Amino acid sequence: MPYRICKSIVVESGHMLAKHPDKCQFPHGHTRQVEFVLEADDLDASDMVCDFKVITTSVHELVQTFDHSMCMNTDDPLFAQFKENYGDRVIGFEHTDPTTEVIAKTIYDAAKARLILHAQNAGAAFPLRPNVRLVRVRVWETGTSWAEYAE
Repeated sequence: MPYRICKSIVVESGHMLAKHPDKCQFPHGHTRQVEFVLEADDLDASDMVCDFKVITTSVHELVQTFDHSMCMNTDDPLFAQFKENYGDRVIGFEHTDPTTEVIAKTIYDAAKARLILHAQNAGAAFPLRPNVRLVRVRVWETGTSWAEYAE
């Protein structure tokens, strides 16, 4: 069984679900906890999968793009107005409702790419071995509800 580590980052994030038949179609927010789980079959020379700083330095900026943002389906009739009024604080999801499941996959895909780039940086203060894998990203919508994405 591989070794696994998990790092969590918390952000305040809103969304509107245009396809939702009830209250979730209206703007609302969540305190989202985003968990990154990495694994390796063996430990490095410091007896770690990797230093937790690897995760922080690789994905913190990515997760912060969601902090105090409003995620919206680009098909939502209010999308253009929100984008004009709030600029980069509005994150558009092409023809897709930004459910927690969709957000988890979006973050997973971007985090995987960033971790690959980090592993290729031979001069990194906190190196990442190529055999370390991103297992999943779990996004908590509330204290009792989460969605995750894994390949």
